[in-house]
Amino acid sequence: MKRVFATLLISAATLIAVPGLAAADDLKEITVAYFLEWPTANQVAQAEKWYDEALGVKVNWRAFDSGKDMAAAMVAGEVQIAYSMGIVPFAVAVSEGAPLKTVGVALSYAENDNCVVYKKAAIDKANAHELEGKKVAVPVGTVTHYKMLRTLDHLGVDASKLDLVDMVSADAAKAFIQGDLTMACGWGGPLRRMKGHGWELMTAKEQEAIGIRVFDVIAVTNDFAEQHPDLVTKFLEVTDKAIDYLEDNPEEAKPVIAQAAGMDLKESNIVLSLFEFPTRDDQVSELWLGGGVQSFMKEVADFYVERGEIAAALPDYAPVVDTSFYEKVE
Repeated sequence: MKRVFATLLISAATLIAVPGLAAADDLKEITVAYFLEWPTANQVAQAEKWYDEALGVKVNWRAFDSGKDMAAAMVAGEVQIAYSMGIVPFAVAVSEGAPLKTVGVALSYAENDNCVVYKKAAIDKANAHELEGKKVAVPVGTVTHYKMLRTLDHLGVDASKLDLVDMVSADAAKAFIQGDLTMACGWGGPLRRMKGHGWELMTAKEQEAIGIRVFDVIAVTNDFAEQHPDLVTKFLEVTDKAIDYLEDNPEEAKPVIAQAAGMDLKESNIVLSLFEFPTRDDQVSELWLGGGVQSFMKEVADFYVERGEIAAALPDYAPVVDTSFYEKVE
């Protein structure tokens, strides 16, 4: 487990080796990280190239399997913005020195991320301890992983006794459907497929009742934020425009989003309906960038320190959350 988290460790030599971005006048293109099978309001703007037009540069969209992979690509200088990076991989990355900051909340999705028990296992929250010794798949170092650990702690299950497999959601769904796993954890489309062959260990509402929150952030590299602050603000403005467009024109927007997400329209609409997209006024409120995001990151990092999975948490996560860009959005 510790080896998985160690992949995010940032050495001084690595940081020095990453080249800086081109000056504003010379910048021709940027790369934005996103997930497939994760339909989001901003994908209208992605598909229709609203970002390219507003930012004045070519915007390349690169799909990733997990937030920790996004963070690694950003540290390597390959990605400037990540849309919908899980709060957990972000918190782990910055705790270990990654030069990143959160500039917004992409979405919250308590109902769209969970662990599913295979129907033939006959295990639920009442006898959850029977998961010990069983094969369980989860993308380690993600929001899903954090939720699983918190859920198992609440149910009195010793997570160290699981036969744990680090597996991305799509692969976990395939193995789960084949009956190769007792429990699998994931999100979006893969989670929908898992639910057809089992049941959730705890529902989202039950998890929220014990304080488990689930949301993704809009992350940028420090270099990009410092050298191109206007582009960060424009990216957020376009994102809010797309959210408004989805609300005002759902029939036009949803097919575009489904195609960009690589999903069937019906499945995409189901997943999309379980998302909440905060816009400017919500973003700068105490619930989100005004304090809630920072507090939750501290909670996540302290939890991982207690488990010995990261070396140390930051004393305060306010320095890695920057509200100034959303404050400029009109």
